[in-house]
Parts: sequence; structure tokens; C-alpha cells
Amino acid sequence: MTTTKAAKAARPAFVCDACGHQPPKWLGRCPECGEWGSVIESTVSSPLGAGRVVSSRMPAEPARPIATISAAPAKAVPTNVSELDRVLGGGLVPGAVVLLAGEPGVGKSTLLLDVAQQWAAGAGTPSLVVSGEESVSQVRLRAERMDALHDNLFLASESDLSAVLGHLDAVKPGLLVLDSVQTISAPGTEGVPGGVTQVRAVTAALVGVAKERGIATVLVGHVTKDGQVAGPRVLEHLVDVVLHFEGDKHSSLRLVRGVKNRYGAADEVGCFEMHEGGIASLPDPSGLFLTRYQEPVPGTCVTVAMEGRRALVTEVQALIGAEVQGSPRRTVSGLDSARLAMVLAVLERRTKQLKLYNREVFAATVGGIRLTEPSADLAMALAVASGGLDLAMAPTLVAIGEVGLTGEIRRVGAVGRRLAEAARLGFREALVPPGCAPEGAPPKGMRVTEVSDLRSALQTAARASAEHGNR
Repeated sequence: MTTTKAAKAARPAFVCDACGHQPPKWLGRCPECGEWGSVIESTVSSPLGAGRVVSSRMPAEPARPIATISAAPAKAVPTNVSELDRVLGGGLVPGAVVLLAGEPGVGKSTLLLDVAQQWAAGAGTPSLVVSGEESVSQVRLRAERMDALHDNLFLASESDLSAVLGHLDAVKPGLLVLDSVQTISAPGTEGVPGGVTQVRAVTAALVGVAKERGIATVLVGHVTKDGQVAGPRVLEHLVDVVLHFEGDKHSSLRLVRGVKNRYGAADEVGCFEMHEGGIASLPDPSGLFLTRYQEPVPGTCVTVAMEGRRALVTEVQALIGAEVQGSPRRTVSGLDSARLAMVLAVLERRTKQLKLYNREVFAATVGGIRLTEPSADLAMALAVASGGLDLAMAPTLVAIGEVGLTGEIRRVGAVGRRLAEAARLGFREALVPPGCAPEGAPPKGMRVTEVSDLRSALQTAARASAEHGNR
């Protein structure tokens, strides 16, 4: 009888170490994620029976009225990295766990080393950087290049969770940076480092320690080829804040985008610039996305994109190639290829002025920014029309609006904030959808014109260009 009960309590099972899927038997390839050789044998305990009663116990701390609980321990401590503080909602909360994910080489380790140095210099408590991918000498070389040396900044190179916890006992830091969570293994846990079981166990242990000791913790996470955080989905549920670090390797611009934030807004974006000496915050990045021309050039138009709550004035460029036989190319950089194809079809169908079906079209943004929101449709259409008709747009013109399939200009959000940012940078003419003009006075020095469809937008833009040429 005892043997039968033990067999029921612990039975062999199989789990994919890459995605967590549990097939009924061993398979060479996981049917869920398609990985080869990732299905391993594990032992799972049987669930509680339907009639099993769980007894209660005394809690470690009794429940208290909410009015008697102080919020002071959860007050954010600034990291003194302004753009990161903007995304975090003021800084790092003691005991909070932040997951920062990004592609290899985008600059995650560089950013967090700067954060650790700033914390060590200004927060009054030590900061500890634990690297599972680099030796302490390699991290030291990067710190010298960044001028990030401080007596309160401690380094360690470990891949074992027990050793990491030992460093926490010895240093007693206020900030822990773990680079990366996929390289740390938990003793007594099945699977390989970076696998689903290991990542879940390591993260759960670090979250518990961070909450118990009030240590602000930043975990570096890998991403898949699709740009998602690698590991089990529960990883993002365990942590308090999830940030994505984005950027093109061929551009100096880097964006930290908030995805989840229990202590602030989850739609903020921080802008950084990579340089030889490290990374620097960009409180006013709009100048990176514009080209200053001595004379107006056909094929360009300026729009104002919203990255989180931040308005960024961005230039869209288009080049119309020669006529070709067969299927012409439609090439984009920083834009949505599907939206470009739609805008080209609407332009050709609704304006009757452009023949684009047999011409190559190239469209791009300036400065490495990626525009995915529909509010850039109007600027994209005007840039293509400008290039196709060889008519330069007025350099002081901005266009904001979504283009519909019937050629109408649809409303978009945050128009007032977009216009204010454009006016601050010296733009004097704005095309907006119907009903989006400011209720009061427009921004000082700016003329705002509502355009209902693509044809009227082209006419208004051509008139503004002629007025600018006559000045």
C-alpha cells in the first residue's frame, strides 16, 4: 500500500526545457515550439485530491487596515539616469524587480553599469553587478571606458544562485544588477541554465530575496528571434517592471520602452545615445530625426510621432524610381511596408495625379526611428506625392493624420501635444484631420489647417509650398 501511494505521488513526466510544454511522452522534437532535443524527463507530484482539506496556519504578519500602512518604504529612489527614471516613474523602488530585455549588443550591460555607478555615487548604499556572461576584468575595462569607477560599486562573476545570494549577504547592496538571468542556475532544480524550469526557479528566488531585504533588482533578459522575452511567460508576471531596450546597431539611437510597470505609467519611452564613452540620456531627441536642407527637396515630409507620452518630430523620405517591367520593388526602412502599400494604392486611386503601379518606391525615416502608428500615413503620402510630382514641400510644414481607403483623413490622438512640439522646433504650418484643431488658440506662430481627404491635403500642401517659395 505504501509503495502504491508513493508511485501515485511521484510519477515520471516530460517537459520541454525551452517553452514549458508538457507532452504525454518523450519526443525528439517539442510539438509546441519545434525545438529538437529539448524534452526532458522530470518528476511532478500529483495534485491534491478533490476531497483533500488544507489546514490553516497563523500568518507571519496579520492583515492591517490600509490607512495604517505607510507608503514610505515603496518610495522610488532616483537612479540619476534621467531617461530611465522617466520610464520607471521616478526611479527604482526598494524591493522592486525589473526585467530589462533586448537584443545582443544593443547596450543593456553598458546602460546598467552606468545605472549601478550612479546609484553607488548618489543613493548612499552599495550597488552590486553580477555577471554570468563576462569576467570581472572584462566588466572593469568597460567601466574604465565609461569612467564608472566607484568604491561603492561591487563586481562579481557568478553562474550559481547560491553564490549570488552569498554575495548579497556580504555586500548588502541597495541595488543588484544580474546580467543575465538565463545564465544563472539554481541548485537542486532540473534543466539546464536558461531553460524554463531554471529561469522560473532563479527568478522566483531573487524576487523573494528582493522583497524580503528591500533590494532594488534589475534582471537582464534575452530575447527570441521574434523580439519577445526568452523563457516562460510567467517570468514577466513574477517581476514588477518589464522594459524593452531597442535600437538599430547601425544607429546611435536607443529606446527603453516600458511594457509593464506596477509603480508608474507603462507607456513611457526613454531615449539614449550610444557613443564611444558609453551611453547618454537624450532629453530632447527630436533633432536626431530631421535633416536640415539649405533648399527644399522633393520627396520629404515631416510628421510628429508619439513614442509613449513623448512627441517626436520625425522626417519621412520617399524616392520614386523609374518605370520597370513586372513587379516593382516597395522597400521601406523604419516604416510599415503594409501601410506604405495601402497609401500607394490610395494615392493612385483617389488623386488621379500619380501612376505608381509600375514604378519602384523607396520610403524611409531619418535617424533610425521606427514609425508604426497610423498617424504617419499623411506624411508618408505627401512625401511620395512630393517625390512623384517633383514638388518640394514647405520646410515649415508638418502633416499628422491616418489615411483611410477612401482617401479620407482620420483622427488621431494627442494632436495638441504633437502641435506644441512641432511649434517649439519652429514649424509654422500643420495639416491635421477634421475636428483635431486645438479648441483654443493654436500654438504661437503656427497655422493649423484641417484637411478632410487626401486630395485637399495635397492642394493645401502645394499652396503652402508656393507661399514659402514667394517669400
